[in-house]
Amino acid sequence: MHPVRRLMSATLATALVGAGAQATTHEVRMPNRGEAGVMVFEPAFIEAAPGNTLRFIATDRGHNAQGIEGMLPEGAAAFISRPGDDFELTVTKEGIYGVKCTPHFAMGMVALIQVGAADNLDAALDVKHRGKAAGVFENLFAQVRQ
Repeated sequence: MHPVRRLMSATLATALVGAGAQATTHEVRMPNRGEAGVMVFEPAFIEAAPGNTLRFIATDRGHNAQGIEGMLPEGAAAFISRPGDDFELTVTKEGIYGVKCTPHFAMGMVALIQVGAADNLDAALDVKHRGKAAGVFENLFAQVRQ
């Protein structure tokens, strides 16, 4: 096969494979009261793939989603939403993402997102938490796949 045709075939094959891969959107509700109690993310543990989007839905006013310092993969941008607003986060870096609702953090309103390999697991585990958040994170970390 002519080198130009080989290159065109390879490019077309790559484009077709890429077109078949669909990014997934995960919905995460932020209610005052949920199945797991008060002030929760539902679900609180999410497994996602790079390129997936997480849609945080403020089902009750006063909640937000904020990345926790020390609990984001290297190179992942910090994020924070406005209280009461829905928010979308597209995860591009593999690793563990710790999320909190800023006003209800000490009440245990936290979530954990695993995107692919948990490369930053040790660093995320080293972050100290106060109040009920510490216990909630202990349960969430037990769900991480290595």
